Amino acid sequence: MTWEEARAAAGPRSVAILPVGAIEAHGPHLPLETDVIIAQAMARAGAERLAARGMSVVVLPALPFTTARFAETFAGTLSLQPATATALVADLAAGLARHGFAIVAIANAHLDPAHLASLERAAGDIRRELGLPVAFPNLTLKPWAPRLSEEFRSGACHAGQFETSIVLAERPELVRDGIRAALPPNPASLSRAIRDGKQSFEEAGGSRAYFGYPAQATAEEGRATVETLGAILEEAVQAELGAASEAR
Repeated sequence: MTWEEARAAAGPRSVAILPVGAIEAHGPHLPLETDVIIAQAMARAGAERLAARGMSVVVLPALPFTTARFAETFAGTLSLQPATATALVADLAAGLARHGFAIVAIANAHLDPAHLASLERAAGDIRRELGLPVAFPNLTLKPWAPRLSEEFRSGACHAGQFETSIVLAERPELVRDGIRAALPPNPASLSRAIRDGKQSFEEAGGSRAYFGYPAQATAEEGRATVETLGAILEEAVQAELGAASEAR
């Protein structure tokens, strides 16, 4: 977009979608940018649904760097301090508010607990300091998590069937498919490990930085999951706008 096109896109029924991922290890079969690819797919699917509702939608360039503590010992992983990630998202929102966008939506595909906390803090800061509505559906929580796959709900889903299926649908040329097909299942639950106080993929039982069932992934599942993620983002935007309207 040019700056004049961006100016025209802002207004009372405008939404700016920020895809947020990470550069971190995703097993021996997926690229470091896996979470970025998933976030972009979620943003695109959500944007299509919101545009069909008559909203003016822009999708920002993806934010690829954030806190990635669980994977930071694996080569290629780049991790920010949580406060840096919070400040970065809040600063971006300040610019969007200044230029007249009505709501910010965060399409997030990175589930490191420190990262999720940094986004929650950013959303709170943006609402409080800017008065700008923020739609941030945290996929690990209700009502969103129950709508995703059984593997996702089990917590054994980093670079497993859930994420690998989406990359197969979106960027199949980036999947090391021969390696993927030979990977044994790793049913260790990251969410359970986090509750037990584990601090890394290794401690959680993921010595090769994957959890779940990557060999069972399919592009068909990936396409269906992207549609679900788009619907979640659309519904989160509508809910946030409704809450902001009631508050006024």
